[in-house]
Amino acid sequence: MTEIKSNISISLDGFVAGANQGTEHPLGEGGERLHEWVIRTAGWRAHHGMTGGEESADSEVTDEVTQNVGAHIMGRNMFSPGRGAWDETWRGWWGEEPPFHAPVFVLTHHPREPLTMAGGTTFTFVTDGIHAALDAARAAAGPDRDVAIAGGAQTIRQYLAAGLLDELYLHIVPVLLGRGERLLTEEAGDPVLEPVKVVASPSVTHVKYRVRRVHG
Repeated sequence: MTEIKSNISISLDGFVAGANQGTEHPLGEGGERLHEWVIRTAGWRAHHGMTGGEESADSEVTDEVTQNVGAHIMGRNMFSPGRGAWDETWRGWWGEEPPFHAPVFVLTHHPREPLTMAGGTTFTFVTDGIHAALDAARAAAGPDRDVAIAGGAQTIRQYLAAGLLDELYLHIVPVLLGRGERLLTEEAGDPVLEPVKVVASPSVTHVKYRVRRVHG
């Protein structure tokens, strides 16, 4: 059965990106500190077609969150730093072979033709909102694979508030960013989160939550 899942690194003070996100700082100022733990892992490196890396509890979590994903959904801000009409030369942050290896549905207000990349990734641009994107992602994933809500923060909040997310896996990094993009604001609604798994390492604490329901 398809489940709708999201996993994201977050600072102790609740930010998933630093301030002033843009071409120069895709993750915002200081935001790369939230991802240093995963880049070191063997699991992340293997998923990106590289060798080496650390075999650790963090690597096992990385393997876990990438297993059985049949489709991804992301917001435009995760795909592109631009706003308004598309710059058709922009093909994402990840080069010609992105690490998704599955269909990716990008939420946007501006139509664009699908973008087929190497390695099995196709970006499809959805202008009809989060429910339409989820319907398309479910169909692409099939009945036995999951849909990953990749980000950014606003996209995850929308799916939480709509009661459409089954699982939220937070990777809590012991840094303070002070400002930037918060994940859990009032826009996330009032979800009931039940912690079902905790994995700790010197670099990060991973907490998996089941999302039981959303108060309407």
